[in-house]
Amino acid sequence: MNFADILRTALFALRGNWMRSALTSLGVIIGIASVIVMVSVGQGTQSEIDKMVAGLGSQRLDISPNVARSSGGVRMSASSFFTLTRGDVDAIRGEIPEVQYISGSLRGSSQVVYAERNWNSSWQGVDPDYLVINGWTVEEGLGFDEAGDDKSVLIGETVRRELFGDESGIGETIRIGRVPLTVIGTLAAKGQSSWGRDQDEVVMVPLETARRRLMGSMGMPPGAVMEISLAVSSADDLGYVQGEIESLLRQRHRIAPGAEDDFRVRNMSEIVATRTATTRLMSWLLGAVATISLIVGGIGIMNIMLVSVTERIREIGLRMAVGAGPADVRRQFLAEAMLLSLGGGVIGILIGIAGALLVGQFNSELPVQLDGKVIGLAAGFSIATGLFFGYYPARKASQLDPIEALRQQ
Repeated sequence: MNFADILRTALFALRGNWMRSALTSLGVIIGIASVIVMVSVGQGTQSEIDKMVAGLGSQRLDISPNVARSSGGVRMSASSFFTLTRGDVDAIRGEIPEVQYISGSLRGSSQVVYAERNWNSSWQGVDPDYLVINGWTVEEGLGFDEAGDDKSVLIGETVRRELFGDESGIGETIRIGRVPLTVIGTLAAKGQSSWGRDQDEVVMVPLETARRRLMGSMGMPPGAVMEISLAVSSADDLGYVQGEIESLLRQRHRIAPGAEDDFRVRNMSEIVATRTATTRLMSWLLGAVATISLIVGGIGIMNIMLVSVTERIREIGLRMAVGAGPADVRRQFLAEAMLLSLGGGVIGILIGIAGALLVGQFNSELPVQLDGKVIGLAAGFSIATGLFFGYYPARKASQLDPIEALRQQ
């Protein structure tokens, strides 16, 4: 028997009991569809984390105060909370050459007013390096280092749109609270962050302007900053730079050996690596669950094929009696198992693609990323399932004794 004869005979045998064939393929259909949907969700989540990495910066360290705002029910003073200073920024810049960019920052929120329009927005007082560290670019106008004006301000896309409509607003005067400042540039849009926050709803002013004019009522110590952000020239230096910064700040802040630090250094690469590893583990778990479904479907195919061999013993004997060899019988039953598996695989792929698209459409918080390689791998799995689970029934059929088979009723 040639390949066409084997395929035609297998199709005829499956069509004779099409309902049982469809139900047998159901396990493979569910398994393949589950693999595609779950792996697509896992890859989409990983892609979102990669975007977060790009936004946070894999060569970045953040330093913030490590003290409580209250102790024993008593609110601490501002001087106790603001433990970082402009002197710390200058010391890190001057004594640790691996630090490429560094910026202190202050932040708050206030009403931003232009003519009869106003918009409540967060503002940040920063050094020029802050834009580079956080991946901000000036889309139109000038940056702080180019303008050299302490009464200047950069605005995000959302603030620009709400205050100026279709105009750029460059050269116009806006008020943050009661402080008038001149718009010198607009920031390129970033959109929403991984946590759903609008990153473009921001106003940036020079650090010293924020200290003197926007935070005067907070009673901050001279030269204090809320946070220090920095970027190193090479990601390989992050661990070394973190150790050097901790040693330098403990010395500057006169922290005794064994005492708790009054600052906290966050290594963004460690945070990202932890989240990436967690997501990868979840993807493997999802894939494992889907693979179990596929194995269950394969076992169903093997069981049905064993039942089919038992029901068709006389037919097998007749084929052998008229000249079919064991290899012909083995190929026929193997072809039937593969058709069941491959047919279920094709249907499962279509359902899996549709399911992944529906998940992405109706649940925006669950990112989905379809990959042709995953679909091809799923098709390969369906073929392998038919071969693996169909071989034993096919081999059992080919080993029947023709004479004993013909005696079966």
